[in-house]
Amino acid sequence: MRRSSASKKTGQSYSTPTATDLFRSASSKASSKESERIDSLFYSFANASTGMIDPEGIETLCAAMEVNHTDVRVLMLAWKMKAEEQGYFTLDEWRRGLKALRADTVSKLKKALPELEKEVRRPSNFADFYTYAFQYCLTEEKQKSIDIESICELLTLVLGSAFPPQVNSFVEYLKTQNDYKVINMDQWMGFFRFCNEISYPTLNDYDAELAWPLILDNFVEWVREKEN
Repeated sequence: MRRSSASKKTGQSYSTPTATDLFRSASSKASSKESERIDSLFYSFANASTGMIDPEGIETLCAAMEVNHTDVRVLMLAWKMKAEEQGYFTLDEWRRGLKALRADTVSKLKKALPELEKEVRRPSNFADFYTYAFQYCLTEEKQKSIDIESICELLTLVLGSAFPPQVNSFVEYLKTQNDYKVINMDQWMGFFRFCNEISYPTLNDYDAELAWPLILDNFVEWVREKEN
Protein backbone atom coordinates (compact mmCIF):
# COMPACT_ATOMS: atom_id res chain seq x y z
CA MET A 1 0.00 0.00 0.00
CA ARG A 2 1.48 3.38 -1.11
CA ARG A 3 2.07 5.83 1.68
CA SER A 4 0.10 9.02 1.13
CA SER A 5 2.04 12.23 1.04
CA ALA A 6 1.48 14.60 3.93
CA SER A 7 1.46 17.52 1.55
CA LYS A 8 0.87 17.90 -2.17
CA LYS A 9 3.54 19.43 -4.34
CA THR A 10 2.34 22.63 -5.91
CA GLY A 11 5.42 23.53 -7.89
CA GLN A 12 5.94 26.60 -5.68
CA SER A 13 8.80 27.08 -3.31
CA TYR A 14 8.54 29.14 -0.17
CA SER A 15 11.40 30.94 1.52
CA THR A 16 11.63 32.85 4.73
CA PRO A 17 11.79 36.62 4.11
CA THR A 18 15.26 38.02 4.63
CA ALA A 19 16.08 41.10 6.68
CA THR A 20 16.56 42.99 3.40
CA ASP A 21 13.09 41.96 2.20
CA LEU A 22 11.51 43.13 5.45
CA PHE A 23 13.42 46.43 5.28
CA ARG A 24 12.30 47.05 1.70
CA SER A 25 8.70 46.27 2.61
CA ALA A 26 8.81 48.61 5.60
CA SER A 27 10.47 51.34 3.54
CA SER A 28 7.86 50.97 0.80
CA LYS A 29 5.02 51.25 3.32
CA ALA A 30 6.66 54.28 4.98
CA SER A 31 7.15 55.94 1.59
CA SER A 32 3.53 55.26 0.70
CA LYS A 33 2.34 56.81 3.97
CA GLU A 34 4.59 59.83 3.38
CA SER A 35 3.14 60.27 -0.12
CA GLU A 36 -0.38 60.12 1.29
CA ARG A 37 0.44 62.82 3.86
CA ILE A 38 2.07 65.00 1.18
CA ASP A 39 -1.05 64.71 -0.99
CA SER A 40 -3.33 65.37 1.99
CA LEU A 41 -1.33 68.49 2.84
CA PHE A 42 -1.63 69.68 -0.76
CA TYR A 43 -5.43 69.41 -0.72
CA SER A 44 -5.62 71.31 2.56
CA PHE A 45 -4.29 74.37 0.69
CA ALA A 46 -5.60 73.70 -2.83
CA ASN A 47 -8.56 75.37 -4.51
CA ALA A 48 -11.20 72.65 -4.82
CA SER A 49 -12.47 73.91 -8.19
CA THR A 50 -9.07 74.17 -9.93
CA GLY A 51 -7.25 71.36 -8.14
CA MET A 52 -4.23 73.64 -7.67
CA ILE A 53 -2.78 75.73 -4.88
CA ASP A 54 -3.50 79.27 -6.07
CA PRO A 55 -2.18 82.64 -4.81
CA GLU A 56 -4.67 82.61 -1.92
CA GLY A 57 -3.59 79.08 -1.02
CA ILE A 58 0.08 80.09 -1.10
CA GLU A 59 -0.65 82.99 1.26
CA THR A 60 -2.43 80.57 3.60
CA LEU A 61 0.55 78.21 3.41
CA CYS A 62 2.94 81.08 4.18
CA ALA A 63 0.84 82.11 7.17
CA ALA A 64 0.91 78.51 8.44
CA MET A 65 4.72 78.46 8.09
CA GLU A 66 4.92 81.95 9.65
CA VAL A 67 6.75 83.23 6.57
CA ASN A 68 5.87 86.39 4.63
CA HIS A 69 4.58 85.55 1.15
CA THR A 70 7.17 87.97 -0.30
CA ASP A 71 10.05 86.11 1.43
CA VAL A 72 12.67 84.90 -1.07
CA ARG A 73 12.37 81.40 0.41
CA VAL A 74 8.88 81.10 -1.08
CA LEU A 75 10.47 81.65 -4.49
CA MET A 76 13.11 79.08 -3.56
CA LEU A 77 10.34 76.63 -2.71
CA ALA A 78 8.81 77.23 -6.15
CA TRP A 79 12.26 76.58 -7.68
CA LYS A 80 12.54 73.30 -5.77
CA MET A 81 9.13 72.25 -7.08
CA LYS A 82 10.03 73.44 -10.59
CA ALA A 83 6.73 75.33 -10.55
CA GLU A 84 5.87 76.66 -14.00
CA GLU A 85 3.15 79.23 -13.35
CA GLN A 86 3.68 82.12 -10.98
CA GLY A 87 1.42 81.92 -7.93
CA TYR A 88 0.29 78.33 -8.57
CA PHE A 89 1.46 74.88 -7.47
CA THR A 90 0.15 71.73 -9.16
CA LEU A 91 -0.04 68.41 -7.33
CA ASP A 92 2.89 67.00 -9.32
CA GLU A 93 5.03 70.07 -8.56
CA TRP A 94 4.08 69.87 -4.87
CA ARG A 95 4.98 66.17 -4.72
CA ARG A 96 8.32 66.81 -6.43
CA GLY A 97 9.32 69.55 -4.01
CA LEU A 98 8.10 68.07 -0.75
CA LYS A 99 9.48 64.59 -1.44
CA ALA A 100 12.87 66.14 -2.16
CA LEU A 101 12.64 68.11 1.10
CA ARG A 102 11.31 65.09 3.03
CA ALA A 103 8.49 67.25 4.33
CA ASP A 104 4.97 65.90 4.80
CA THR A 105 3.74 68.42 7.38
CA VAL A 106 3.77 72.22 7.61
CA SER A 107 6.16 71.98 10.55
CA LYS A 108 8.65 69.87 8.57
CA LEU A 109 8.35 72.19 5.59
CA LYS A 110 9.09 75.21 7.76
CA LYS A 111 12.12 73.45 9.27
CA ALA A 112 13.35 72.55 5.77
CA LEU A 113 13.50 76.19 4.61
CA PRO A 114 16.94 77.07 6.08
CA GLU A 115 18.54 74.05 4.40
CA LEU A 116 16.72 74.87 1.17
CA GLU A 117 18.16 78.38 1.27
CA LYS A 118 21.68 76.96 1.79
CA GLU A 119 21.14 74.63 -1.16
CA VAL A 120 19.99 77.46 -3.43
CA ARG A 121 22.87 79.76 -2.45
CA ARG A 122 25.52 77.23 -3.41
CA PRO A 123 27.29 78.60 -6.52
CA SER A 124 26.41 75.43 -8.43
CA ASN A 125 22.70 76.12 -7.90
CA PHE A 126 22.39 79.89 -7.62
CA ALA A 127 22.81 80.70 -11.31
CA ASP A 128 19.99 78.27 -12.07
CA PHE A 129 17.80 79.84 -9.38
CA TYR A 130 18.58 83.35 -10.69
CA THR A 131 17.56 82.27 -14.20
CA TYR A 132 14.43 80.57 -12.86
CA ALA A 133 13.38 83.71 -10.96
CA PHE A 134 13.19 85.67 -14.22
CA GLN A 135 11.37 82.92 -16.11
CA TYR A 136 8.89 82.46 -13.23
CA CYS A 137 7.87 86.10 -13.58
CA LEU A 138 6.99 85.77 -17.28
CA THR A 139 3.27 85.48 -16.69
CA GLU A 140 1.95 86.04 -20.21
CA GLU A 141 2.25 83.72 -23.19
CA LYS A 142 5.27 84.60 -25.40
CA GLN A 143 6.36 87.26 -22.86
CA LYS A 144 10.11 87.88 -23.15
CA SER A 145 10.71 90.85 -20.85
CA ILE A 146 9.69 92.27 -17.47
CA ASP A 147 8.82 95.88 -16.61
CA ILE A 148 11.37 97.99 -14.73
CA GLU A 149 9.36 98.28 -11.49
CA SER A 150 8.99 94.50 -11.20
CA ILE A 151 12.65 93.95 -12.12
CA CYS A 152 13.76 96.30 -9.35
CA GLU A 153 11.71 94.33 -6.81
CA LEU A 154 12.97 91.01 -8.16
CA LEU A 155 16.62 92.09 -8.15
CA THR A 156 16.36 93.23 -4.55
CA LEU A 157 14.64 89.99 -3.54
CA VAL A 158 16.92 87.56 -5.38
CA LEU A 159 20.31 89.29 -5.49
CA GLY A 160 20.12 92.04 -2.87
CA SER A 161 21.63 90.07 0.00
CA ALA A 162 24.50 88.69 -2.13
CA PHE A 163 25.58 91.93 -3.82
CA PRO A 164 24.00 94.85 -1.90
CA PRO A 165 26.04 97.79 -3.34
CA GLN A 166 25.71 96.65 -6.95
CA VAL A 167 22.00 95.91 -6.67
CA ASN A 168 21.17 99.12 -4.83
CA SER A 169 23.06 101.18 -7.38
CA PHE A 170 21.59 99.37 -10.40
CA VAL A 171 18.06 99.70 -9.01
CA GLU A 172 18.63 103.43 -8.49
CA TYR A 173 19.88 103.72 -12.07
CA LEU A 174 16.91 101.79 -13.48
CA LYS A 175 14.46 104.02 -11.63
CA THR A 176 16.06 107.25 -12.84
CA GLN A 177 16.88 106.40 -16.49
CA ASN A 178 14.36 106.79 -19.32
CA ASP A 179 15.87 104.61 -22.07
CA TYR A 180 14.53 101.25 -20.90
CA LYS A 181 10.96 100.33 -20.02
CA VAL A 182 11.58 96.58 -19.71
CA ILE A 183 14.46 94.15 -19.10
CA ASN A 184 15.00 90.94 -21.07
CA MET A 185 16.77 87.70 -20.09
CA ASP A 186 20.08 88.69 -21.73
CA GLN A 187 20.20 91.92 -19.70
CA TRP A 188 19.10 90.09 -16.53
CA MET A 189 21.87 87.49 -16.89
CA GLY A 190 24.36 90.17 -17.91
CA PHE A 191 23.90 91.94 -14.59
CA PHE A 192 24.47 88.66 -12.73
CA ARG A 193 27.75 88.21 -14.62
CA PHE A 194 28.63 91.84 -13.88
CA CYS A 195 28.18 91.26 -10.12
CA ASN A 196 30.36 88.16 -10.20
CA GLU A 197 33.16 89.45 -12.44
CA ILE A 198 33.52 93.23 -12.05
CA SER A 199 35.19 95.03 -9.14
CA TYR A 200 32.72 97.44 -7.56
CA PRO A 201 32.66 100.38 -7.07
CA THR A 202 36.02 100.94 -8.84
CA LEU A 203 34.83 99.30 -12.10
CA ASN A 204 38.47 99.36 -13.24
CA ASP A 205 38.17 95.94 -14.90
CA TYR A 206 34.99 96.77 -16.84
CA ASP A 207 35.72 96.79 -20.57
CA ALA A 208 32.89 98.17 -22.69
CA GLU A 209 34.50 96.59 -25.74
CA LEU A 210 33.60 93.14 -24.42
CA ALA A 211 30.20 91.54 -24.99
CA TRP A 212 28.20 93.34 -22.31
CA PRO A 213 24.56 94.35 -22.82
CA LEU A 214 24.34 98.04 -23.75
CA ILE A 215 22.34 98.77 -20.60
CA LEU A 216 25.39 97.84 -18.51
CA ASP A 217 27.64 100.15 -20.54
CA ASN A 218 25.16 102.92 -19.77
CA PHE A 219 24.98 101.92 -16.10
CA VAL A 220 28.78 101.98 -15.71
CA GLU A 221 28.92 105.40 -17.40
CA TRP A 222 26.20 106.62 -15.02
CA VAL A 223 28.11 105.32 -11.97
CA ARG A 224 31.36 106.96 -13.10
CA GLU A 225 29.67 110.30 -13.75
CA LYS A 226 28.02 110.11 -10.36
CA GLU A 227 31.39 109.48 -8.65
CA ASN A 228 33.06 112.45 -10.41
